[in-house]
Amino acid sequence: MPFSFTPEQKQTAFWLSLWLAVVLLLYALGPVLTPFIAAAILAYALNGGVDYLHQRRVGRWPVPRALAVVLVMLLFLSAVSALVLIVIPVLQTEIPLLLAHIPDFLVRLDKVLSPRLAEMGIKIKLDGTGIRSLLSAQMAGGGGDEIWTTVLSSARIGGTRVLGWLATLVLIPVVLFYLLLDWHKILNRVSGAVPRRWVVQTVGMAQEVNILLAQYLRGQLLVMLVLAAYYSISLTIAGFDVALPVGILTGLLVFIPYLGFGLGLMLALIAAVLQFADWSGLIAVAVIYGAGQVFEGFFLTPRLVGERIGLNPLAVIFALLAFGQLFGFVGVLLALPASAILMVAFRHLRHHYLRSSFYNA
Repeated sequence: MPFSFTPEQKQTAFWLSLWLAVVLLLYALGPVLTPFIAAAILAYALNGGVDYLHQRRVGRWPVPRALAVVLVMLLFLSAVSALVLIVIPVLQTEIPLLLAHIPDFLVRLDKVLSPRLAEMGIKIKLDGTGIRSLLSAQMAGGGGDEIWTTVLSSARIGGTRVLGWLATLVLIPVVLFYLLLDWHKILNRVSGAVPRRWVVQTVGMAQEVNILLAQYLRGQLLVMLVLAAYYSISLTIAGFDVALPVGILTGLLVFIPYLGFGLGLMLALIAAVLQFADWSGLIAVAVIYGAGQVFEGFFLTPRLVGERIGLNPLAVIFALLAFGQLFGFVGVLLALPASAILMVAFRHLRHHYLRSSFYNA
């Protein structure tokens, strides 16, 4: 007797195939979806504040949701602007001083490295005159055209990326506004699209994920505050004049992997070169930021974030490495919340597995 599908099985196969095609299409459109994903993440984080304001009353009139969205977005943009205003004065002060101190720094560097380079047969002075001579020799040796070709090519590629980033930054607030405005309508539509026989389980899983993500956000906020205090206090003890802004910036931007730490480290290194005549400042920065990375990666994030979402510290480290390998920078950014979602799905899958005839037979 030939095998045949029932009408219900045919419908199930059709809709699953259609959803799989949609997922593959979204994957192919990954770069285009970046502002929408970023706006969705921000909308999830800010929706609680919008709901709170929307439920307030001014006299007898409730606060319109559109006004609540605008107020929350303005508050968020003000917080981001405050971070920028912390960085800009430091950069405006340090960069001109750095340019003025570069010759002295090169002289100190030359005294340390030139003897060792000479032992290896490399004779070069690492001061301004020596570096200019080296560049002139490279240009005269026929490499000038290649160098300029590479520079111009990099400039074109970099210019395209800058335009892409600018477009993304402009688009994110627009998408964020409409997502926050229609947040509950969007969730209801998504819930309404789930097959009725699965809606109870799906809504239950969504509620579990929501609880875990809320705990993740609270844990991440604690990590940011602890690291901001750590870097500020440590740099102050080491005698840095810019300890407070650099420490706060490093801690608060830690939720963006590499960026917060890298920017804070760069500013601290610049301050060490400008403020200290010897190598003590650079050594202090290396010790403070090295210990900070170990403290964050092996204690703070696993304990304050991983335990709040029910992940073992080893699972947290693996999630960061795995998602970073698969999806790059965005993967590292989304590693822990995505792991929380997968953990809820795995918990329900394990529950069904333990109740199945395949397991109990």
